[in-house]
Amino acid sequence: MDARAASLPCGSAMQNTPGEEPRVVTDTVPVAAVRCDRDGRYLWVNPTYAKWVSRPATQLLGLRIGEVIGARAMREIQPFVARVLAGEPVQYERLVELPGLGRRWIKWAYTPTFDAAGRVEGWVATGMDIHSAREADRKRDEFLATLAHELRNPLAPIRNAVAILGRKGPHDPEVAWTQGVIERQVEQLSRLIDDLLDIERISQGKFVLRPERVPLEVTIDMALEASRPIINAAGHHLSVLLPSERVVIDADPARLARVFSTLLKNAARHMQARGSINVTATVESGAVLVRIEDSGVGVPAGTEPGVGLTLVRGILALHQGSLELRAADSGACTEAVVRVPIAGPGNLPETKPLRDEVLQAPPMRILVADDNRDAADSLQRVLALYGHEVRVVYDGASAVSVGNEFRPRVAILDIGMPGTNGYEVARALRTHQGERVTLVALTGWGQEADRRRAADAGFDHHLIKPVDPQTLNTLLADVAKK
Repeated sequence: MDARAASLPCGSAMQNTPGEEPRVVTDTVPVAAVRCDRDGRYLWVNPTYAKWVSRPATQLLGLRIGEVIGARAMREIQPFVARVLAGEPVQYERLVELPGLGRRWIKWAYTPTFDAAGRVEGWVATGMDIHSAREADRKRDEFLATLAHELRNPLAPIRNAVAILGRKGPHDPEVAWTQGVIERQVEQLSRLIDDLLDIERISQGKFVLRPERVPLEVTIDMALEASRPIINAAGHHLSVLLPSERVVIDADPARLARVFSTLLKNAARHMQARGSINVTATVESGAVLVRIEDSGVGVPAGTEPGVGLTLVRGILALHQGSLELRAADSGACTEAVVRVPIAGPGNLPETKPLRDEVLQAPPMRILVADDNRDAADSLQRVLALYGHEVRVVYDGASAVSVGNEFRPRVAILDIGMPGTNGYEVARALRTHQGERVTLVALTGWGQEADRRRAADAGFDHHLIKPVDPQTLNTLLADVAKK
Protein backbone atom coordinates (compact mmCIF):
# COMPACT_ATOMS: atom_id res chain seq x y z
CA MET A 1 0.00 0.00 0.00
CA ASP A 2 1.20 3.48 -0.82
CA ALA A 3 2.28 5.13 2.46
CA ARG A 4 0.33 8.21 1.49
CA ALA A 5 -2.88 6.21 1.68
CA ALA A 6 -2.45 5.80 5.41
CA SER A 7 -4.27 8.85 6.36
CA LEU A 8 -7.93 9.42 6.72
CA PRO A 9 -10.25 8.53 9.57
CA CYS A 10 -13.04 6.00 8.89
CA GLY A 11 -15.80 3.73 10.62
CA SER A 12 -18.71 0.94 10.27
CA ALA A 13 -18.10 -2.49 8.94
CA MET A 14 -19.86 -3.31 5.69
CA GLN A 15 -19.26 -5.26 2.52
CA ASN A 16 -21.24 -3.19 0.07
CA THR A 17 -21.51 0.50 -0.73
CA PRO A 18 -24.17 2.05 1.55
CA GLY A 19 -27.66 1.68 0.15
CA GLU A 20 -30.27 4.36 -0.17
CA GLU A 21 -31.51 4.23 3.43
CA PRO A 22 -28.12 4.66 5.19
CA ARG A 23 -27.17 7.25 2.56
CA VAL A 24 -30.16 9.38 3.62
CA VAL A 25 -28.91 9.26 7.20
CA THR A 26 -25.25 10.01 6.42
CA ASP A 27 -26.25 12.82 4.07
CA THR A 28 -28.29 14.64 6.72
CA VAL A 29 -26.39 14.24 10.03
CA PRO A 30 -23.59 16.69 11.01
CA VAL A 31 -21.03 13.87 11.01
CA ALA A 32 -18.37 13.43 8.33
CA ALA A 33 -18.34 9.97 6.76
CA VAL A 34 -16.20 8.40 4.06
CA ARG A 35 -15.42 4.97 2.66
CA CYS A 36 -11.93 4.12 1.41
CA ASP A 37 -10.29 1.16 -0.28
CA ARG A 38 -7.04 -0.42 0.89
CA ASP A 39 -5.01 2.11 -1.09
CA GLY A 40 -6.74 5.03 0.57
CA ARG A 41 -8.89 6.02 -2.39
CA TYR A 42 -12.27 7.57 -1.70
CA LEU A 43 -15.10 5.25 -2.74
CA TRP A 44 -17.82 7.36 -1.18
CA VAL A 45 -18.04 10.59 0.89
CA ASN A 46 -20.99 12.33 2.50
CA PRO A 47 -21.81 16.07 2.15
CA THR A 48 -20.42 16.97 5.60
CA TYR A 49 -16.98 15.59 4.76
CA ALA A 50 -17.03 17.29 1.36
CA LYS A 51 -17.82 20.57 3.10
CA TRP A 52 -14.96 20.07 5.57
CA VAL A 53 -12.41 19.69 2.77
CA SER A 54 -14.08 22.36 0.58
CA ARG A 55 -14.43 20.10 -2.50
CA PRO A 56 -17.51 18.72 -4.26
CA ALA A 57 -18.11 15.10 -3.32
CA THR A 58 -17.96 14.02 -6.96
CA GLN A 59 -14.45 15.43 -7.32
CA LEU A 60 -13.17 13.43 -4.35
CA LEU A 61 -14.09 10.00 -5.64
CA GLY A 62 -11.02 8.09 -6.83
CA LEU A 63 -8.55 10.50 -5.20
CA ARG A 64 -6.16 9.27 -2.54
CA ILE A 65 -6.51 10.76 0.90
CA GLY A 66 -3.04 12.26 0.79
CA GLU A 67 -4.01 14.37 -2.18
CA VAL A 68 -6.64 16.04 -0.01
CA ILE A 69 -5.33 16.31 3.55
CA GLY A 70 -1.58 16.59 2.83
CA ALA A 71 1.52 14.54 3.55
CA ARG A 72 2.04 15.71 7.13
CA ALA A 73 -1.49 14.79 8.20
CA MET A 74 -1.11 11.40 6.54
CA ARG A 75 2.07 10.66 8.51
CA GLU A 76 0.28 11.49 11.73
CA ILE A 77 -2.63 9.14 11.13
CA GLN A 78 -0.62 6.36 9.48
CA PRO A 79 -0.55 4.21 12.67
CA PHE A 80 -4.35 4.29 12.92
CA VAL A 81 -4.82 3.33 9.28
CA ALA A 82 -2.33 0.46 9.67
CA ARG A 83 -4.36 -0.85 12.59
CA VAL A 84 -7.69 -0.69 10.76
CA LEU A 85 -6.19 -2.43 7.72
CA ALA A 86 -5.10 -5.19 10.10
CA GLY A 87 -8.78 -5.64 10.95
CA GLU A 88 -8.95 -3.61 14.18
CA PRO A 89 -11.64 -0.97 14.83
CA VAL A 90 -9.92 2.26 15.94
CA GLN A 91 -11.04 5.45 17.69
CA TYR A 92 -8.96 8.53 18.44
CA GLU A 93 -9.16 12.32 18.78
CA ARG A 94 -7.06 14.70 16.73
CA LEU A 95 -6.70 18.41 16.13
CA VAL A 96 -7.16 18.96 12.39
CA GLU A 97 -7.04 21.96 10.11
CA LEU A 98 -9.12 21.72 6.94
CA PRO A 99 -10.11 24.52 4.52
CA GLY A 100 -13.85 24.23 5.09
CA LEU A 101 -13.62 23.50 8.84
CA GLY A 102 -10.73 25.46 10.26
CA ARG A 103 -8.70 24.22 13.24
CA ARG A 104 -10.92 21.86 15.21
CA TRP A 105 -10.78 18.83 17.50
CA ILE A 106 -12.39 15.85 15.73
CA LYS A 107 -13.20 12.43 17.17
CA TRP A 108 -12.60 9.82 14.49
CA ALA A 109 -13.80 6.22 14.32
CA TYR A 110 -12.37 3.73 11.80
CA THR A 111 -14.04 0.40 11.09
CA PRO A 112 -12.62 -2.17 8.64
CA THR A 113 -14.72 -3.40 5.70
CA PHE A 114 -14.41 -6.96 4.42
CA ASP A 115 -14.87 -8.73 1.11
CA ALA A 116 -16.81 -11.97 0.62
CA ALA A 117 -13.75 -14.00 1.59
CA GLY A 118 -13.40 -12.13 4.89
CA ARG A 119 -10.32 -10.13 3.86
CA VAL A 120 -10.01 -6.43 4.78
CA GLU A 121 -10.76 -4.46 1.63
CA GLY A 122 -10.73 -0.98 3.11
CA TRP A 123 -12.38 0.98 5.88
CA VAL A 124 -15.17 3.38 6.75
CA ALA A 125 -14.47 6.52 8.77
CA THR A 126 -16.76 8.84 10.70
CA GLY A 127 -15.67 12.14 12.20
CA MET A 128 -17.49 14.15 14.88
CA ASP A 129 -16.65 17.76 15.76
CA ILE A 130 -15.95 17.79 19.53
CA HIS A 131 -14.08 21.09 19.57
CA SER A 132 -16.50 22.81 21.97
CA ALA A 133 -16.22 19.98 24.48
CA ARG A 134 -12.42 19.89 24.27
CA GLU A 135 -12.23 23.66 24.60
CA ALA A 136 -14.46 23.47 27.68
CA ASP A 137 -12.14 20.82 29.15
CA ARG A 138 -9.09 22.94 28.38
CA LYS A 139 -10.59 26.05 29.96
CA ARG A 140 -11.65 24.06 33.03
CA ASP A 141 -8.12 22.63 33.41
CA GLU A 142 -6.66 26.09 32.97
CA PHE A 143 -9.05 27.56 35.54
CA LEU A 144 -8.30 24.88 38.15
CA ALA A 145 -4.54 25.18 37.63
CA THR A 146 -4.71 28.97 37.96
CA LEU A 147 -6.95 28.74 41.02
CA ALA A 148 -4.54 26.29 42.66
CA HIS A 149 -1.61 28.58 41.88
CA GLU A 150 -3.32 31.65 43.31
CA LEU A 151 -4.36 29.78 46.48
CA ARG A 152 -0.95 28.22 47.06
CA ASN A 153 0.95 31.49 46.84
CA PRO A 154 -0.46 33.10 50.02
CA LEU A 155 -0.23 29.79 51.89
CA ALA A 156 3.56 29.73 51.42
CA PRO A 157 4.43 32.73 53.65
CA ILE A 158 1.82 31.61 56.21
CA ARG A 159 3.49 28.22 56.58
CA ASN A 160 6.94 29.82 56.70
CA ALA A 161 5.82 32.27 59.40
CA VAL A 162 4.43 29.44 61.52
CA ALA A 163 7.70 27.52 61.13
CA ILE A 164 9.60 30.58 62.35
CA LEU A 165 7.40 30.73 65.46
CA GLY A 166 8.09 27.07 66.12
CA ARG A 167 11.88 27.57 65.93
CA LYS A 168 11.94 30.44 68.41
CA GLY A 169 11.94 28.19 71.47
CA PRO A 170 9.43 27.87 74.37
CA HIS A 171 6.63 30.37 74.33
CA ASP A 172 3.20 31.12 75.71
CA PRO A 173 0.78 28.14 75.59
CA GLU A 174 -1.77 30.29 73.78
CA VAL A 175 0.81 31.08 71.11
CA ALA A 176 1.61 27.38 70.78
CA TRP A 177 -2.11 26.57 70.44
CA THR A 178 -2.51 29.27 67.79
CA GLN A 179 0.50 27.96 65.91
CA GLY A 180 -0.98 24.47 65.90
CA VAL A 181 -4.30 25.72 64.58
CA ILE A 182 -2.65 27.60 61.72
CA GLU A 183 -0.45 24.63 60.81
CA ARG A 184 -3.42 22.27 60.66
CA GLN A 185 -5.56 24.64 58.63
CA VAL A 186 -2.75 25.36 56.14
CA GLU A 187 -2.29 21.61 55.75
CA GLN A 188 -6.03 21.17 55.23
CA LEU A 189 -6.20 23.91 52.57
CA SER A 190 -3.14 22.52 50.80
CA ARG A 191 -4.64 19.03 50.76
CA LEU A 192 -7.98 20.38 49.50
CA ILE A 193 -6.21 22.04 46.54
CA ASP A 194 -4.39 18.80 45.72
CA ASP A 195 -7.62 16.82 46.02
CA LEU A 196 -9.45 19.08 43.58
CA LEU A 197 -6.71 18.68 40.98
CA ASP A 198 -6.47 14.92 41.51
CA ILE A 199 -10.23 14.50 41.08
CA GLU A 200 -9.93 16.30 37.75
CA ARG A 201 -7.03 14.04 36.72
CA ILE A 202 -9.04 10.94 37.59
CA SER A 203 -12.05 12.16 35.60
CA GLN A 204 -9.80 12.62 32.54
CA GLY A 205 -7.94 9.35 32.96
CA LYS A 206 -4.67 11.19 33.68
CA PHE A 207 -4.22 9.98 37.25
CA VAL A 208 -1.34 7.51 37.11
CA LEU A 209 -0.85 4.77 39.70
CA ARG A 210 2.55 3.23 40.47
CA PRO A 211 1.44 -0.17 41.75
CA GLU A 212 3.67 -2.67 43.50
CA ARG A 213 3.29 -5.68 45.74
CA VAL A 214 3.13 -4.25 49.24
CA PRO A 215 2.04 -5.49 52.69
CA LEU A 216 -1.20 -3.89 53.89
CA GLU A 217 0.47 -2.74 57.11
CA VAL A 218 2.89 -0.54 55.15
CA THR A 219 0.04 1.56 53.73
CA ILE A 220 -1.68 1.65 57.12
CA ASP A 221 1.53 2.82 58.82
CA MET A 222 1.98 5.57 56.21
CA ALA A 223 -1.61 6.70 56.79
CA LEU A 224 -1.19 6.72 60.56
CA GLU A 225 1.99 8.77 60.25
CA ALA A 226 0.10 11.40 58.23
CA SER A 227 -3.02 11.49 60.40
CA ARG A 228 -1.65 11.07 63.95
CA PRO A 229 -0.98 14.81 64.53
CA ILE A 230 -4.67 15.60 63.96
CA ILE A 231 -5.84 12.59 65.98
CA ASN A 232 -3.51 13.40 68.89
CA ALA A 233 -4.33 17.12 68.85
CA ALA A 234 -8.01 16.28 69.43
CA GLY A 235 -7.20 13.82 72.19
CA HIS A 236 -8.80 10.87 70.41
CA HIS A 237 -8.07 7.26 71.34
CA LEU A 238 -6.85 5.19 68.39
CA SER A 239 -6.77 1.40 68.18
CA VAL A 240 -5.49 -0.67 65.23
CA LEU A 241 -6.11 -4.40 64.77
CA LEU A 242 -4.60 -6.10 61.69
CA PRO A 243 -4.69 -9.78 60.67
CA SER A 244 -2.09 -11.98 62.34
CA GLU A 245 -0.95 -13.22 58.93
CA ARG A 246 0.62 -10.77 56.49
CA VAL A 247 -1.81 -9.48 53.85
CA VAL A 248 -0.25 -8.50 50.50
CA ILE A 249 -1.98 -6.24 47.99
CA ASP A 250 -1.13 -4.85 44.54
CA ALA A 251 -1.34 -1.12 45.12
CA ASP A 252 0.26 2.26 44.81
CA PRO A 253 1.37 2.58 48.46
CA ALA A 254 1.32 6.38 48.59
CA ARG A 255 -2.11 6.65 46.93
CA LEU A 256 -3.71 3.94 49.06
CA ALA A 257 -2.17 5.45 52.19
CA ARG A 258 -3.85 8.69 51.16
CA VAL A 259 -7.18 6.87 51.10
CA PHE A 260 -6.74 5.65 54.67
CA SER A 261 -5.30 8.94 55.97
CA THR A 262 -8.21 10.90 54.45
CA LEU A 263 -10.71 8.64 56.21
CA LEU A 264 -8.78 8.83 59.49
CA LYS A 265 -8.58 12.62 59.32
CA ASN A 266 -12.28 12.87 58.49
CA ALA A 267 -13.06 10.71 61.51
CA ALA A 268 -10.85 12.85 63.74
CA ARG A 269 -12.36 16.12 62.56
CA HIS A 270 -16.01 15.11 62.77
CA MET A 271 -15.97 14.11 66.43
CA GLN A 272 -15.91 16.05 69.65
CA ALA A 273 -12.61 15.94 71.54
CA ARG A 274 -11.51 12.70 73.19
CA GLY A 275 -13.45 10.38 70.95
CA SER A 276 -12.32 7.01 69.70
CA ILE A 277 -11.24 5.64 66.31
CA ASN A 278 -10.97 1.90 65.69
CA VAL A 279 -9.17 0.50 62.63
CA THR A 280 -9.80 -3.19 61.93
CA ALA A 281 -8.72 -5.25 58.92
CA THR A 282 -10.11 -8.65 57.97
CA VAL A 283 -9.76 -10.97 54.98
CA GLU A 284 -12.95 -11.99 53.18
CA SER A 285 -13.47 -13.67 49.79
CA GLY A 286 -10.15 -12.73 48.21
CA ALA A 287 -10.18 -9.15 49.49
CA VAL A 288 -9.10 -7.26 52.57
CA LEU A 289 -11.74 -5.13 54.32
CA VAL A 290 -10.39 -2.22 56.35
CA ARG A 291 -13.00 -0.77 58.70
CA ILE A 292 -12.47 2.68 60.23
CA GLU A 293 -15.06 3.29 62.93
CA ASP A 294 -15.39 6.50 64.93
CA SER A 295 -17.57 7.56 67.85
CA GLY A 296 -18.92 10.65 66.11
CA VAL A 297 -22.55 11.42 65.32
CA GLY A 298 -22.47 9.47 62.05
CA VAL A 299 -23.12 10.42 58.44
CA PRO A 300 -26.76 11.37 57.67
CA ALA A 301 -28.43 9.02 55.20
CA GLY A 302 -27.94 10.03 51.57
CA THR A 303 -25.06 12.43 52.21
CA GLU A 304 -21.48 12.22 50.92
CA PRO A 305 -19.62 15.09 52.60
CA GLY A 306 -16.35 16.37 51.24
CA VAL A 307 -14.11 16.58 48.22
CA GLY A 308 -11.85 14.09 50.02
CA LEU A 309 -14.36 11.26 49.76
CA THR A 310 -14.80 11.85 46.05
CA LEU A 311 -11.06 11.45 45.62
CA VAL A 312 -11.03 8.37 47.88
CA ARG A 313 -13.64 6.66 45.71
CA GLY A 314 -11.71 7.57 42.56
CA ILE A 315 -8.41 6.15 43.88
CA LEU A 316 -10.10 2.98 45.10
CA ALA A 317 -11.82 2.47 41.74
CA LEU A 318 -8.37 2.51 40.08
CA HIS A 319 -7.35 -0.24 42.53
CA GLN A 320 -10.53 -2.25 41.73
CA GLY A 321 -11.59 -1.43 45.27
CA SER A 322 -14.56 0.31 46.87
CA LEU A 323 -15.71 2.44 49.80
CA GLU A 324 -18.89 2.01 51.80
CA LEU A 325 -20.07 4.47 54.46
CA ARG A 326 -22.59 3.20 56.97
CA ALA A 327 -23.75 3.45 60.55
CA ALA A 328 -21.56 1.23 62.70
CA ASP A 329 -22.99 -1.80 64.50
CA SER A 330 -22.19 -0.20 67.84
CA GLY A 331 -24.63 2.68 67.40
CA ALA A 332 -25.03 6.01 65.63
CA CYS A 333 -21.34 6.15 64.71
CA THR A 334 -19.76 6.21 61.30
CA GLU A 335 -18.05 3.20 59.81
CA ALA A 336 -16.03 3.51 56.60
CA VAL A 337 -15.36 0.16 54.95
CA VAL A 338 -12.60 -0.02 52.33
CA ARG A 339 -12.40 -3.13 50.18
CA VAL A 340 -9.21 -3.89 48.20
CA PRO A 341 -8.37 -7.14 46.35
CA ILE A 342 -5.59 -9.30 47.78
CA ALA A 343 -2.59 -9.87 45.52
CA GLY A 344 -1.98 -13.22 43.89
CA PRO A 345 0.99 -15.43 44.81
CA GLY A 346 4.46 -13.97 44.39
CA ASN A 347 7.46 -12.65 46.29
CA LEU A 348 7.53 -9.32 48.07
CA PRO A 349 10.28 -6.85 47.18
CA GLU A 350 12.58 -5.78 49.97
CA THR A 351 11.13 -2.82 51.83
CA LYS A 352 13.19 -0.02 53.30
CA PRO A 353 12.30 1.15 56.80
CA LEU A 354 10.76 4.59 57.11
CA ARG A 355 13.36 7.23 57.96
CA ASP A 356 12.34 8.74 61.29
CA GLU A 357 15.40 10.85 62.04
CA VAL A 358 15.28 14.57 61.30
CA LEU A 359 18.07 15.43 58.90
CA GLN A 360 19.92 18.70 59.30
CA ALA A 361 21.74 20.11 56.28
CA PRO A 362 25.09 21.77 56.92
CA PRO A 363 25.19 25.54 56.31
CA MET A 364 25.29 26.44 52.64
CA ARG A 365 24.84 29.43 50.34
CA ILE A 366 21.26 29.67 49.09
CA LEU A 367 19.63 32.07 46.65
CA VAL A 368 15.87 32.69 47.00
CA ALA A 369 13.99 34.44 44.19
CA ASP A 370 10.25 35.20 44.37
CA ASP A 371 8.25 38.26 43.37
CA ASN A 372 5.95 37.61 46.36
CA ARG A 373 7.99 39.46 48.97
CA ASP A 374 6.27 37.85 51.95
CA ALA A 375 7.02 34.40 50.54
CA ALA A 376 10.65 35.27 49.78
CA ASP A 377 11.37 37.05 53.06
CA SER A 378 9.69 34.41 55.22
CA LEU A 379 11.59 31.61 53.47
CA GLN A 380 14.83 33.52 53.98
CA ARG A 381 14.14 33.69 57.71
CA VAL A 382 13.32 29.98 57.91
CA LEU A 383 16.52 29.02 56.09
CA ALA A 384 18.56 31.41 58.23
CA LEU A 385 17.23 29.68 61.35
CA TYR A 386 18.67 26.45 59.95
CA GLY A 387 22.06 28.20 59.66
CA HIS A 388 22.19 28.90 55.93
CA GLU A 389 23.58 32.03 54.26
CA VAL A 390 20.70 33.35 52.17
CA ARG A 391 20.37 36.08 49.54
CA VAL A 392 16.87 37.20 48.52
CA VAL A 393 15.79 38.86 45.27
CA TYR A 394 12.33 39.69 43.97
CA ASP A 395 12.64 39.39 40.19
CA GLY A 396 14.27 37.18 37.60
CA ALA A 397 16.83 39.63 36.29
CA SER A 398 18.18 40.22 39.79
CA ALA A 399 18.27 36.46 40.36
CA VAL A 400 20.59 36.02 37.38
CA SER A 401 22.80 38.95 38.39
CA VAL A 402 23.04 38.11 42.11
CA GLY A 403 23.29 34.39 41.37
CA ASN A 404 26.35 34.82 39.17
CA GLU A 405 28.01 37.01 41.81
CA PHE A 406 26.89 35.08 44.93
CA ARG A 407 27.44 31.66 43.33
CA PRO A 408 24.99 29.76 45.56
CA ARG A 409 25.10 26.02 46.20
CA VAL A 410 21.30 25.98 45.88
CA ALA A 411 18.94 28.37 44.06
CA ILE A 412 15.25 28.23 45.07
CA LEU A 413 13.30 29.96 42.32
CA ASP A 414 9.69 30.95 41.84
CA ILE A 415 8.49 30.36 38.28
CA GLY A 416 6.00 33.13 37.56
CA MET A 417 8.23 36.15 38.11
CA PRO A 418 7.63 39.13 35.82
CA GLY A 419 10.15 39.87 33.09
CA THR A 420 12.71 37.09 33.36
CA ASN A 421 10.76 34.08 34.65
CA GLY A 422 12.08 31.16 36.68
CA TYR A 423 12.72 28.96 33.65
CA GLU A 424 14.93 31.61 32.08
CA VAL A 425 16.77 32.15 35.38
CA ALA A 426 17.39 28.41 35.67
CA ARG A 427 18.84 28.22 32.17
CA ALA A 428 21.08 31.23 32.80
CA LEU A 429 22.41 29.91 36.11
CA ARG A 430 22.99 26.48 34.62
CA THR A 431 24.91 28.02 31.71
CA HIS A 432 27.18 30.08 33.97
CA GLN A 433 27.63 27.66 36.90
CA GLY A 434 27.05 24.22 35.43
CA GLU A 435 26.18 21.33 37.74
CA ARG A 436 27.66 22.91 40.88
CA VAL A 437 24.39 24.72 41.55
CA THR A 438 21.27 22.76 42.48
CA LEU A 439 18.15 24.35 41.04
CA VAL A 440 14.88 24.02 42.97
CA ALA A 441 11.58 25.25 41.53
CA LEU A 442 9.24 26.39 44.31
CA THR A 443 5.96 27.26 42.67
CA GLY A 444 2.19 27.22 42.83
CA TRP A 445 2.06 25.52 39.41
CA GLY A 446 1.83 21.80 40.11
CA GLN A 447 0.52 20.05 36.99
CA GLU A 448 2.53 17.25 35.40
CA ALA A 449 3.18 19.52 32.41
CA ASP A 450 4.68 22.10 34.80
CA ARG A 451 7.05 19.47 36.21
CA ARG A 452 8.17 18.46 32.73
CA ARG A 453 8.73 22.06 31.72
CA ALA A 454 10.80 22.67 34.87
CA ALA A 455 12.94 19.61 34.15
CA ASP A 456 13.46 20.76 30.56
CA ALA A 457 14.64 24.15 31.87
CA GLY A 458 17.30 22.45 34.01
CA PHE A 459 15.66 22.30 37.44
CA ASP A 460 16.79 19.43 39.66
CA HIS A 461 13.72 19.52 41.92
CA HIS A 462 10.14 20.76 41.65
CA LEU A 463 8.37 21.67 44.93
CA ILE A 464 4.80 22.87 45.33
CA LYS A 465 3.87 25.80 47.55
CA PRO A 466 3.42 25.80 50.47
CA VAL A 467 6.38 23.51 51.14
CA ASP A 468 6.93 21.98 54.57
CA PRO A 469 10.17 23.56 55.87
CA GLN A 470 11.36 20.19 57.15
CA THR A 471 10.79 18.67 53.69
CA LEU A 472 12.94 21.44 52.24
CA ASN A 473 15.59 20.92 54.91
CA THR A 474 15.70 17.18 54.11
CA LEU A 475 16.17 17.99 50.43
CA LEU A 476 19.03 20.35 51.31
CA ALA A 477 20.63 17.63 53.44
CA ASP A 478 20.52 15.28 50.47
CA VAL A 479 22.05 17.98 48.25
CA ALA A 480 24.90 18.41 50.73
CA LYS A 481 25.84 14.73 50.39
CA LYS A 482 26.51 15.06 46.65
